[in-house]
Amino acid sequence: MGSRQQGKRGTIAAAVAIIFTVGALGGCATAPGTASDPGQHWVASWGAAQMLPETANELPAADWRDASIRQVVHLSLGGSQVRVRLSNAYGTAPLLVDAASVARAVAPGRAAIDAATLQALTFDGRSAVTIPAGAEYYSDPVSIEVPAGADLAISLHFTGEPARQTSHSGARASSFLAAGNRTADADWPGAATVTRWFAIADVDVLAPRAAGALVAIGDSITDGYGVTTDGNDRWTDVLAARLRRDNVPIGTVNAGIGGGRMLKDGLGPNLVSRFERDVLGRAGVTHALVLIGVNDLGNLHRNTPDLPADRRQLLADLRLAHRQLASRARARGVCLIGATVTPYVGSDYYHPEPANEADRQELNAWIREAGVFDAVVDFDAALRDPAQPQRLAPQYDSGDHLHPSLAGYRAMADAVPLEMLRRRCRSRP
Repeated sequence: MGSRQQGKRGTIAAAVAIIFTVGALGGCATAPGTASDPGQHWVASWGAAQMLPETANELPAADWRDASIRQVVHLSLGGSQVRVRLSNAYGTAPLLVDAASVARAVAPGRAAIDAATLQALTFDGRSAVTIPAGAEYYSDPVSIEVPAGADLAISLHFTGEPARQTSHSGARASSFLAAGNRTADADWPGAATVTRWFAIADVDVLAPRAAGALVAIGDSITDGYGVTTDGNDRWTDVLAARLRRDNVPIGTVNAGIGGGRMLKDGLGPNLVSRFERDVLGRAGVTHALVLIGVNDLGNLHRNTPDLPADRRQLLADLRLAHRQLASRARARGVCLIGATVTPYVGSDYYHPEPANEADRQELNAWIREAGVFDAVVDFDAALRDPAQPQRLAPQYDSGDHLHPSLAGYRAMADAVPLEMLRRRCRSRP
């Protein structure tokens, strides 16, 4: 699925079943208003899932040697102070970042910054930092005004290549490469570009206590397969814009990985193994939305004879995994939102047959009805063709009968009722 990386609201709302599980929501309360809530805390405004890049997605060693990378990210929440989390999660040796800076970007897809906003990043007061293998470090806070929806440029200078790279291959945003330490330069004319992120995990903003963050975790449908490069039109981006328009103080973090599965590693680690770092480890996380299963179901069908016993075991394992995630989230006071698996009959990649579609329907029925989640968003209902519910509606189909079109991603964003994000969940045993 991800290895090949690339509605009106009223109508959608009518088509979508949003299920609030009575027992699970017993520990939830409406969030307090920002105006009367004293104090602030760090909240994730942007983030990406970390992964070990395939060879084709690695940066050549020369691009790390006395070289700078400027990476532009789209913030969901605004603030007057930020901090950046750098990642060496997949490194096998310490990673030296020789210098770093942040600034407001002039525009997505451009290396130029607003020089008046340029701020050096430090780590315990020092301009260079060495991050141990497998670790992630936060920068010191810096004062910079960043409105919600702003683009932030993160510039890093390296003296040499990592022993093993940590990245997010499905950035779908331009990053810029230049020789030397260019972290303080306002523009990088002639810089080379790649559409991947390296060694950056989070941007947090200091926000009122009432603010929180939603982390959407899943596969390429969440990661944004088929969206416009530098367009910030993933379904999570569209949802973030809705939240801003409706003054809901919730940031959105996209933790999708193309090709991702719940149970087995693919292009990235399995979702169960990365739930702690990619969801619960985010600053200020209050909600998590899990949309996963296409690749688990599809790969079983694609790579095995689809024996009934194997299908039953896979469904049992998927149910158990969801229950485990719900238990972890509940213990941390994070509302876990389940999402139904979207249609993919007609997919040239998976060629699903009736038995495979039956398994998808069975899993979706369990997600809707089991009472495991604090809430459920029915993306299946939002995107399916009413005349052929096993298929994506034509207007929501990118053309591969698997990934949504841009209209489909907008429909997904519109399918998330904002009321569920205004609620909070208390930690429960």
